[in-house]
Amino acid sequence: MKAVFDTNVFVGACLGVGPANYAIQACIEGRVTPVMGTALFREYEDVLGRVKIFEGSLLDIAERERLLDIFAARCVWSRIYFGWRPNLRDKGDNHLIELAVAGDCQTIVTRNKRDFFQMELQFPDIRILDPAELLEVISA
Repeated sequence: MKAVFDTNVFVGACLGVGPANYAIQACIEGRVTPVMGTALFREYEDVLGRVKIFEGSLLDIAERERLLDIFAARCVWSRIYFGWRPNLRDKGDNHLIELAVAGDCQTIVTRNKRDFFQMELQFPDIRILDPAELLEVISA
């Protein structure tokens, strides 16, 4: 299964949030193939550098960067050639839909599903799952 992982899932894994942690682990173990694009990777790098978010985290900055390197090595990289602009509630998440379409993904994994409920442009073949739902699907 190929999936696009929202930044908030990777952040959750770095913070030790159970389902997010196990979802990223599933990618590293090869049970899920993450799809990555340039904009999403830059977003990951930007967020990982924000000290305030990771106060109290089990991982320091070097460990977070190492985890990102390991995760990125498991990713299939895809270019977005066409901007679909589904007009999500959080406009910053539009690129996730575009990456899923470009990368021929069936799934987007996010810890914030509500931002995907009111798309003006629908993509019925793409499922929006939270990390716990993803784990249920891959263990079925």
